Amino acid sequence: MSDLVGWTRGSHTARGETHDTYRKGSGPGVVLVHEIPGITPEVIRFADDVVTRGYTVVMPRLFGRPGARATTGQLVRSIGQICINREFVKLRAGVTSPVTDWLRSLARSLHVELGGPGVGALGMCLTGGFALAMMVDESVAAPVVAQPALPAAIGAVRKADLGLSPTDLATVRRRVAEGCPVLGVRYRDDPATGTRFETLATELGDGFIRVELEGKGHATLTAHRQQVAVDRVLAFFDERLRPGGSSA
Repeated sequence: MSDLVGWTRGSHTARGETHDTYRKGSGPGVVLVHEIPGITPEVIRFADDVVTRGYTVVMPRLFGRPGARATTGQLVRSIGQICINREFVKLRAGVTSPVTDWLRSLARSLHVELGGPGVGALGMCLTGGFALAMMVDESVAAPVVAQPALPAAIGAVRKADLGLSPTDLATVRRRVAEGCPVLGVRYRDDPATGTRFETLATELGDGFIRVELEGKGHATLTAHRQQVAVDRVLAFFDERLRPGGSSA
């Protein structure tokens, strides 16, 4: 837990579900949803970058042990938690994971508290597509999809699927058409992301801002971090969450 020094632990409850949260910073709100195996030191490092930029960051804990290193043991334990957790849709296409209802509520409450044009929402890997589901709520003004990996990229249909119900996908299309772009970041040859970026480009057109990195890697903002990806995400938050698009 030493890496979480300075972060305030809290919780949020919605629709009968409660998850711990970790909060730090001031300024417009950003909900940062961790990857497997959890809120690792690398995730915290990126979150601290967002805080330093001038944002209030809230990290929900959905699985894993906060602050723990990304060891094989932690990875196995987290995968075990996810496999039995009905809040996550792992294999079915055309379905939104139920946990995103809770995440929308968290984003909405943060926006009500902090005001401004909206909040940022960023998911990574297993949670990468959750930012799309969160933007169904009008409170989310800066959705970032980082290496989305659900549903598991097995077969052509799942590889292309965005992890959204048809109704939610229609809402995402409408919001993008009304001026809320989506930023996507991945390694170009990352097999875990399947063909989802192609789907996003087809569905959202110019409203999908596509950032693809060269080389071998998966975790664009954490374990395989490239500063160009970090900088683009921070700039996107500035553009969308600050009047005039200026950084702190």
